[in-house]
Amino acid sequence: MKKTRFPKRKAYSPQYIEKKPFFSEKEIIFRSAGRAKVLTISSRLQVIFLIVFCLISVWSFYSYYLYNKSGKIINNKDQELVETRDAYVDLMGDFVAIRKNIDEVLDSISKNNKSNKKLAEYKHQAMVMEDKIKQITSEKSWADDKKISEKTSINEALLQRDIAISERDELRKQLDDLEEAVKEIKEAELEVFARVESIAKKELQKIKSVFSSINNPIKKQGLYFNPLANSKKRNSAGGVYVPASISKIKEEKINKKIADIYKTADDLEYYREVVKSVPIGKPVWSYWLSSKFGYRSDPFNKRKSGHKGVDLASRTGNKIVTKAKGKVIKVQYSNKGYGNNVTVDHGNGFVTKYAHMHKIYVKQGEYLSIDDTIGEVGNTGRSTGPHLHYEILYKGRPVDPLPFMQARI
Repeated sequence: MKKTRFPKRKAYSPQYIEKKPFFSEKEIIFRSAGRAKVLTISSRLQVIFLIVFCLISVWSFYSYYLYNKSGKIINNKDQELVETRDAYVDLMGDFVAIRKNIDEVLDSISKNNKSNKKLAEYKHQAMVMEDKIKQITSEKSWADDKKISEKTSINEALLQRDIAISERDELRKQLDDLEEAVKEIKEAELEVFARVESIAKKELQKIKSVFSSINNPIKKQGLYFNPLANSKKRNSAGGVYVPASISKIKEEKINKKIADIYKTADDLEYYREVVKSVPIGKPVWSYWLSSKFGYRSDPFNKRKSGHKGVDLASRTGNKIVTKAKGKVIKVQYSNKGYGNNVTVDHGNGFVTKYAHMHKIYVKQGEYLSIDDTIGEVGNTGRSTGPHLHYEILYKGRPVDPLPFMQARI
């Protein structure tokens, strides 16, 4: 049997091909009419193609995104435009309310502070602002939904709204400043009212203290002087006077303080009227007390005797004045007893007597005012030297004149 020989195979030896870069040169073969044409694309050209492709892709994506986004923006702006119109309506309502508040505040304080230029400026600015907003909202075509897009753009509408809001905020700020000014004015008024009331009360207390001091000698005679029983107030009718213009202030504290002031002032006026008929003070400016009220040793016979007044030693010719208004009820010229003397009725039970006068200036029936001069110090009648014998009688009973002379208002 014949053996078949097979060719001897070479041992397998793998070959490794070097990996080419991604942008290595590439060849494109075109076959046409039995001919082949080779187009070579370089690495640089491949990079340029890739960059252009990326740019086109990014631009396409951005254009698509911008298209969708712009549609939403336009819709939002349209909605804001509608809201802008509503905002103007709300703004007008708010402004009218603020305007009314400003008018009320200005009306309430202008009566007491007419010279305040700042308040007038606030009112003028508010009127100008109101006219501007009314002028804008009065245009029907502007408020018409169909003509909004024709009348104004989105940016204009937003700008107008911002301006209106800014002006409203400024007006509110001015209103806050005005309210703060009104608050300060009220506080200042309360301080002034408190001061006025305090002064009136002090004056009233002084007069009451005087009445209290002169009641001490009167009580020793078993009597009492009640200033509230003034005969000049018989036909009195009551209530604290509060002017109508002030009573309209809608401020409880101020109204109460004003009422207190008028009550105190009314009481002070009443007591001042009463004190005009009470002989308080010194009938002679320069003197020294030579004999007190009450029992004493008679200057002539040295026996114990009653003395109904006080003796005020002074120079002949010194003026004698009456310390309360009244009517002269007696004028007597004599060289005995009281000598030349004058008696004055002051009303409310008070009568004063002036004796041993050198000269008399008044006549019987004459009406006198406080500090009217009625004569001069002398030495007439039963007297040991120039002096004024001064008596005060209350309801016909003599009382010590010294507390009356020492009292001060």
